[in-house]
Amino acid sequence: MSPHAVGRRRIHRSVALGVPCAVLAAFVVAGTANATSGSAEPRVTHTATLGDLPLGAFSNALLPGTVDNDRGVDLGGIGSDIYPTGREGEFWTVTDRGPNGQIKVDGKKRRTFPVPGFDPAIVKIRVRGGAVKVIDAIPITTSAGKPVTGLSNQAGRDEAPYSYDAQTPLTYNPNGLDTEGIVRANDNSFWLVDEYGPSLVHVSARGKVLTRYVPKGLDLTGTDYPVVEALPAVLLHRKINRGLEGLAQLPDGELVMALQSPLSLPDGDAGDASRNTRLLRFSPKKRAVTAEYAYRFDPVNVVDPSEDDTSELKISSVVAVGRDRLLVEERTDKAARLQSVRLTRDANILGGPWDSDSTSPSLEQLDDPASAGVPVLDKRLVVDLGTVAGVPGKIEGVARVDDGTLALINDNDFGMTDGSGAFDAQGRLVDSGIETTVAYVRLPRRI
Repeated sequence: MSPHAVGRRRIHRSVALGVPCAVLAAFVVAGTANATSGSAEPRVTHTATLGDLPLGAFSNALLPGTVDNDRGVDLGGIGSDIYPTGREGEFWTVTDRGPNGQIKVDGKKRRTFPVPGFDPAIVKIRVRGGAVKVIDAIPITTSAGKPVTGLSNQAGRDEAPYSYDAQTPLTYNPNGLDTEGIVRANDNSFWLVDEYGPSLVHVSARGKVLTRYVPKGLDLTGTDYPVVEALPAVLLHRKINRGLEGLAQLPDGELVMALQSPLSLPDGDAGDASRNTRLLRFSPKKRAVTAEYAYRFDPVNVVDPSEDDTSELKISSVVAVGRDRLLVEERTDKAARLQSVRLTRDANILGGPWDSDSTSPSLEQLDDPASAGVPVLDKRLVVDLGTVAGVPGKIEGVARVDDGTLALINDNDFGMTDGSGAFDAQGRLVDSGIETTVAYVRLPRRI
């Protein structure tokens, strides 16, 4: 029996291979005690933690032989997003590209992939008591059923991939995905967003990439699945490792994607200093972007009083809470705030001057977009998660449980840290000790 389907009568074909009993036992880990506060304040009502599962055992149960050495890394990174399954306590989550870090060599940072055979996966979890249990997992594969991997796509555009110690170059893979947001459609297929392209990815119920939608002009070749250039070309200016991050599904089935950070337009310095990013609306029926919206972050020290670097601002999650209303998570690695926004027709900037990289100043360079005639989305603060005791750091996934309750999940980065000290002399991970945690937050007002 698969370890990802314990207690189930039916086992998904992708996890039907066995894993040792010792691995099974590692799934159950006690959670933390409930937090309490006054009923007029948001509070954490429950937390649960994912136990240790060797990454090699997890990956090889899905796609045999893909990982020959997991270097002591456990399954993690599933906190890239969280989406309700429709059953109480159960959620779909998605990993990112896998364990990765940065090491400086000769004064320059290199992107490392300690487990290059890792394949991003859609992971179904159940929260029960203090434990988060994996009850299903689906590998993301090419049209031929091969792993897409999480490796960088294009030389000169994406970070060059290296081995765990940053000494050996790895091969680029145009199929590679750095998956982030996830929603599930009515036909049981999945939609994901990716940071590399950046791209919107349609995936079958069994994990095969059906279509990858990328910016016009990306010229991504050599993939083993269909690629359609359907996103605005201006997204080619995405900051490295800061592509599309959040994804929401509106009641009519349309999708809203969030760009994690301001574009590097006209250059990286402008992007790092900017507080203006973008949301895009996509119609699966039309297979096209139908609207684009300007979104302005609060000052970084408002989002996170301990931070003074504007480039640390990110959007990691967007959640549909009505026909045209979203919750948008503004965050740093240490703090997060949820804002409510309404998507209005008069706020649509798609196809206008702000989609041209020749417009000067660019949207990203505007200190006061509204005074320049840009219809920035109005927003209202729903909750400052940085003030709620018991909320983990680096929240990347937010789901609506009911009208007054949210489920949050953190990205623990597979227990990795940056720098040469991430692995010991034997090439085994020196784990950060940060666990994947799901926290339920009860709000004083209905969402």
